Amino acid sequence: MIDKFARRSREEGYRARSVYKLIFLNRKYRLIKRNDKVLDLGCYPGSWLQVIKNLNANVVGVDKKQIISMPGVRFILGKVEDEKTVGKIKSYGKFDVVLSDLAPNTSGNKQLDQERSLELSQIAFNVAKDVLNHKGNFVCKIFQGREFEEFLNQIKKYFHFVKATKPEASKKKSREMYVVALGYKI
Repeated sequence: MIDKFARRSREEGYRARSVYKLIFLNRKYRLIKRNDKVLDLGCYPGSWLQVIKNLNANVVGVDKKQIISMPGVRFILGKVEDEKTVGKIKSYGKFDVVLSDLAPNTSGNKQLDQERSLELSQIAFNVAKDVLNHKGNFVCKIFQGREFEEFLNQIKKYFHFVKATKPEASKKKSREMYVVALGYKI
């Protein structure tokens, strides 16, 4: 059965239902402004890239899977946890916004999946600390679990505003949350 967000994404020409998560987050928190330079980690299949381009922002997408190319989108093929990929990211200079929709391949073991999600979120956060402009914004997906609050508290040290939220387009049973961090202090 196709849910309303999957159906709507097809009707509107988006590559995935996850597009509505970013649309919700951007409307609520004004993450991305016109002409911002945005880094999208875990960008496959590219629906977030579509939204970012529609907002007239400049974007670099990164994923271990190749995306179908889009006009005006720069793409890096590689794993975010590889130094070579991080080096390519840094070659683009500083960014106004870093988004991460990275998720582990789920195993069915909730604790293991949460730990893997936390690892990816930590990697995304480390990349963000390296490439974000002062007062930049960071968003990452993370599965709720034991160390969720500790991760939030770590991010709070670096940003003026931090909140965990679950967009309407997230599946009800899903443990995924999005950490929204605004106003990078460093």
